[in-house]
Amino acid sequence: MEEMEVDVLLGGTETMAGQAGAFIIDSESSTDVEENDVAEVERPEPPRLLSAWAFSQGMEAGPRTAPAPSAPRFIRRRPRRSGPRPHFSTQPTLSLDFLLRVPAAIATEPGSGSTTEVSESEDEEGSAVPEGPPIPASPSDTGPNSPETPTHLQSSAASDTIVAVETESTAPAAPQQPEPTSAPVAPSAPTGPPAGVEEGEEGEGETCSICFEPWTTAGEHRLSTLRCGHLFGFTCIDRWLRGQGAKCPQCNKKAKRSDIVLLYARKLQAVDNSEQESMKRSLEQEQLLRRKAELESAQCRLQLQVLTDECGKLRRQLQELKTLMAQPGCSLSQPSVATSLGQDKAKAGHYVFTKAVLVSQTGGCRVLSYCEPLSCLLASQPSPQATLVPGWGVKKISAATLKACQYVPIHAKQIRGLTFSKQADSLLLSAALDNTVKLTSLLTNTVVQTYNAGRPVWSCCWCLDNNNYIYAGLNNGSVLVYDTRDTSTHVQELVPLGSRCPVASLSYIPRAASSSFPCGGLIAGSLDGGCFWEQVDETSYTPHVLPLEAGGCTDIQVEPDNRHCLVTYRPGRSNPSLRCVLMELSRAPQQDAAQQPACSCYPVQTFNAGSSCKLLTKNAVFRSPVREDSVLVCAGDEASNSTMVWDASSGALIQKLPADLPVLDICPFEVNQGSYLASLTEKMLKIYKWE
Repeated sequence: MEEMEVDVLLGGTETMAGQAGAFIIDSESSTDVEENDVAEVERPEPPRLLSAWAFSQGMEAGPRTAPAPSAPRFIRRRPRRSGPRPHFSTQPTLSLDFLLRVPAAIATEPGSGSTTEVSESEDEEGSAVPEGPPIPASPSDTGPNSPETPTHLQSSAASDTIVAVETESTAPAAPQQPEPTSAPVAPSAPTGPPAGVEEGEEGEGETCSICFEPWTTAGEHRLSTLRCGHLFGFTCIDRWLRGQGAKCPQCNKKAKRSDIVLLYARKLQAVDNSEQESMKRSLEQEQLLRRKAELESAQCRLQLQVLTDECGKLRRQLQELKTLMAQPGCSLSQPSVATSLGQDKAKAGHYVFTKAVLVSQTGGCRVLSYCEPLSCLLASQPSPQATLVPGWGVKKISAATLKACQYVPIHAKQIRGLTFSKQADSLLLSAALDNTVKLTSLLTNTVVQTYNAGRPVWSCCWCLDNNNYIYAGLNNGSVLVYDTRDTSTHVQELVPLGSRCPVASLSYIPRAASSSFPCGGLIAGSLDGGCFWEQVDETSYTPHVLPLEAGGCTDIQVEPDNRHCLVTYRPGRSNPSLRCVLMELSRAPQQDAAQQPACSCYPVQTFNAGSSCKLLTKNAVFRSPVREDSVLVCAGDEASNSTMVWDASSGALIQKLPADLPVLDICPFEVNQGSYLASLTEKMLKIYKWE
């Protein structure tokens, strides 16, 4: 190892040749300290190091007054020893803080005369002192009188070189040995938070809220979360749930170790969309209030129509009463006059069971219709003699005698639709799953026309504006338009706009000079919603998608006189019961010539039934037998195997008609000035009379 010399001159100037002596400690790196072999040597100190140090500190070079000679210094030499021995470091060191404070003290007191010399090993005495990188002074060392020149520390190329510093007062005094301290390595200056970022927000979103350490993307402290959504390091939240109890440390919600979910994210960043969500909630609330207002408006219009009709009827009765009073010999005490005043109010009644007719012993009945010219009901059923006459047909039930008449074979597979036209020609339009639509004359009980649709047909109806056209709803969602004068094929196909669900119901609304809904067209109801095909002329149709609930619509029936339609929804997650919603059709006014007016519908009343709906049943909406201004709604309830009757104006349940099996179809009819209601199950037909 090299031998080092550390010479310290106290109170020195550049003329140091006449000084008495110095303590020279000659030692090895990593050697022990001995008290023997002390030699006295007088050695003048070279003035070069002091001048170089003063130049590096930015001090003015010039002659200074030499201080009083100091006491003689002793040089202690230690010889080398061979062989292993314990090592003790005898090199005194100073901390970085002390090195930074010395130049500042000199600059503030230039007249004190204290100087500091730093010498390296004997091999490097003649070489220039290299300068290290500048180290900024700590905030405690800076002041209004502190020098602006940065302080430089000497660095040696040899790793085992140790620099020692001794200071000595200019007045003669006994030498003092400085306490040994370890010289730490200067740490790198920490990077502060960027401007505009508060101290509390510096690590927000990047550190665990338990240990305040950054989470990692892998390992034990990887990013994880609980069901409440707060983020932690995995080890921290696992240890917390083991010891602190089953609660989240931030929101105190119940949690357990199985709720911990590991997240795979390199960096999390959340966009502040609170204003957007607030606007969205405001929009939803506004839409809810608008729908409520539209519902109340529709109910008020319906009630206004009812009251207007009642007012007209009372005016007619008043006019009749005035006429009777004008006749001679008539008085108010006569019972005929008193009866005529309130005869309509006394007619309020209900349906009474009349008779049950067995249609099919094996079951399989599906749809029901009424033929007014022949005064008979027709119910679809499988052939009673399947071996001789296979297929499906209809059975006639006389409305006058309430007895089954005969069976008429029509289709090869199950019948899904039966309907009559307004003309008194007794032509029955039927649709079946054998891909055909047929016209059957009930006068001769024969099929007069067959149309092959190419796909299973689920529904059918007549065009009430032109009896030459008929419609067939297919299982792919399309509607075929047929002309009875053209027996070859269909004349037009109405392709659905959205899904391809089967068309379960078809109803036609005739044109009328009404301000609310003057147009005519076809309403096609599928399992995914409804669409109104407005008939512009004989060959063109404009589709209007109705705002219905998707995925639960089973049937749509129309009351053509007052432009109301009844939509049936099966039970779901949001509504656990069967619902029948009475809708009012409306048409928006045309804003400009280029834009076509839009047709829509709004709910008026909602009727709730049971919690079961496994079959595609057909319901009915029709005028009340007593009051022409009132509307009745009938629907089959699978949960109770009954037919439920409601008043559309008030929404009240009038009565519940029991049945043995689920009701599949309902048909109101009139015969011999009596009002009847027929409900069809798989085997039986039950008939009720209004009394």
